[in-house]
Amino acid sequence: MTQPANIFSYRPYWAARFGVSPVLPMSREEMDDLGWDSCDVILVTGDAYVDHPSFGMALIGRLLEAQGFRVGIIAQPDWSHADAFRELGRPNLFFGITAGNMDSMVNRYTSDRRIRSDDAYTPDGEAGKRPDRSVIVYAQRAREAFKGVPVIIGGIEASLRRIAHYDYWSDKVRRSILPDSKADLLIFGNAERAIVEVAHRMAKGEKIDQIRDIRGTGYMSQGIPEAWFEIDSTKLDTPGAKAVHKDPYQHQPDCKQAIRFTPHNRPSRLDRALSVVRLPSYDQVVEDEIIYAHASRVFHLETNPGNARALVQQHGKRDVWLNPPPIPLTTEELDRVYELPYSRTPHPSYGEARNPAWEMIRHSVNIMRGCFGGCTFCSITEHEGRIIQSRSEDSIIREVETIRDQVPGFTGNISDLGGPTANMYRLACKDKTIESACRRLSCVFPGICPNLNTDHKPLINLYRRSRKLPGIKRIFIASGLRYDLAIRSPEYIRELVTHHVGGYLKIAPEHTEASPLDKMMKPGIESYEQFKRLFDKYSAEAGKEQYLIPYFIAAHPGTSDKDMLNLALWLKRNNFRPDQVQAFLPTPLAIASAMYHTGRNPLRKIGPGQANVSVVRGLKQRRLHKAFLRYHDPKNWPMLRDALARMGRSDLIGNGKKHLVPSWQPTADGRQKQPSPKGRNQAARAPIKQRRQKRGSSPKRARNSRSK
Repeated sequence: MTQPANIFSYRPYWAARFGVSPVLPMSREEMDDLGWDSCDVILVTGDAYVDHPSFGMALIGRLLEAQGFRVGIIAQPDWSHADAFRELGRPNLFFGITAGNMDSMVNRYTSDRRIRSDDAYTPDGEAGKRPDRSVIVYAQRAREAFKGVPVIIGGIEASLRRIAHYDYWSDKVRRSILPDSKADLLIFGNAERAIVEVAHRMAKGEKIDQIRDIRGTGYMSQGIPEAWFEIDSTKLDTPGAKAVHKDPYQHQPDCKQAIRFTPHNRPSRLDRALSVVRLPSYDQVVEDEIIYAHASRVFHLETNPGNARALVQQHGKRDVWLNPPPIPLTTEELDRVYELPYSRTPHPSYGEARNPAWEMIRHSVNIMRGCFGGCTFCSITEHEGRIIQSRSEDSIIREVETIRDQVPGFTGNISDLGGPTANMYRLACKDKTIESACRRLSCVFPGICPNLNTDHKPLINLYRRSRKLPGIKRIFIASGLRYDLAIRSPEYIRELVTHHVGGYLKIAPEHTEASPLDKMMKPGIESYEQFKRLFDKYSAEAGKEQYLIPYFIAAHPGTSDKDMLNLALWLKRNNFRPDQVQAFLPTPLAIASAMYHTGRNPLRKIGPGQANVSVVRGLKQRRLHKAFLRYHDPKNWPMLRDALARMGRSDLIGNGKKHLVPSWQPTADGRQKQPSPKGRNQAARAPIKQRRQKRGSSPKRARNSRSK
């Protein structure tokens, strides 16, 4: 994997003479104030414009500005017509389209397909300010506004929909977003390298339909170029083959032993660079669920930048072509990206309106990106990749000082030093050669790879240095903690618990049972319990009363009613009463979404002999699984009593400590209401029926005995 040129090594575009903008303009008046007659690039986003590196449109906008380009922002435009897309005039190079920091469907709908009442990325949290499938709609309107202007799509919505994918909201397999949006180019994953190269090449006069060799990009093509070698995906991983092959996800004592190529898949280094894997076509994955699961499996095996090949998938008469993923940024590059001259505030045009998403992160610092956890329900790996990209300690300290000195409302507390995961900072494979060749989707499942560096000392040193800064009262850690990594470093847990927990620490074991945890690629509950013992020990040593707040997922593929019952019993034993619970939401491209759609497990060899994955589809069962998590809520008791009776666990219905739910139901005024004999539900009748069968008594005798 050859390291490309530094993204800041390009000669600045001539418009660099205009200097740095206080904020990127959103109107012609602001452009006039800056002395601009036009924009080189216009970014269209579904989020309100916040000039902060945690918001994609600001990060890309400021990066292009640093390259010398004039960048304008059209935020949350009225999509009912094209007028709003003409606000800044015709861009000289291209429109950049993104749905925002979230997929627009995830942003608007709950896991039960209900419309959300608010939107954290909109001023005052107002809902309904972006269309469903925003990238497609915005791209169409941009073309209407200025015909012939190139359209580039990116961000998480475009990234996660780059091939044919299952769409939960329409409950069908949809085409790649490329033909639906009619975009000229798609940039997936971390976009910095690709967007900078595209902009400079177009500025030199190169047409966008000639730009076909940049990593992290996709486009529509006609056939395979003559010099390329096409590989049928079914030759790499034949669905339904009877032969038993070694599972590439299986934990190996040495990753070097796991790197193997079959004879048909042993191209030279040069040949590999010109190899493209043909996935099953859109029509094939629509018609055959096994083929869909196979395509998902092969797709995820081609995600490591060190060994991934190009992918192609037929859509009608044309192909969607995806180049290999982008090479991660170096620490030097990442530092400069995060230290660009952001104002770190919402655009002034929003006035006094609240921006909930900004308020949540304005006093936090992103110290890294990427995640090698590989959780199947999560989209971080598909978007940011498995290789951790970390900032330098000095850069992070400078950002903490900037927040202290410049951000409105700062009271001395940094709300988070983190990223996708709190404690993967500077963790990586010990050997770059192994890292480049590895095809495992997780470095920590089913166990932590022996080639993974798990040293938390750099993170400990960062914590200690940051909290010593003048004017800093507390540094909190709010990002998700990978506890199976943390227990490798008791010193880190001591540091975290003693200085960086504000009474409660959120943590996500997700489940207690083996079947769902295996489908999630999450560690067993024993790792959580080991972490909890250390957490409690060091909290006591620090003289603090602190608590863990565990998060769990209901209705994940591979979860049975019995699994949820066992989780509820675990919660009761440990005296946890969750206030908010999460039901599994199948997001595009995730492995767990493929499980949900197909009932197959892409983590294993796909074929007719593979056992089906249990899938919770119906609304009634999904609500039951959520009810088990909130076993203490009286509203859920009737549903749980019926379920327990049906499962043969009526012994858990009663008024003692050993029971999960009581046999009585509260009335509106809070009094206990015992079910009457005639209105007694199934759960109440079941124990009597079981006693009759045990005694061998007749229904008549039982009725007589009750009357006495």
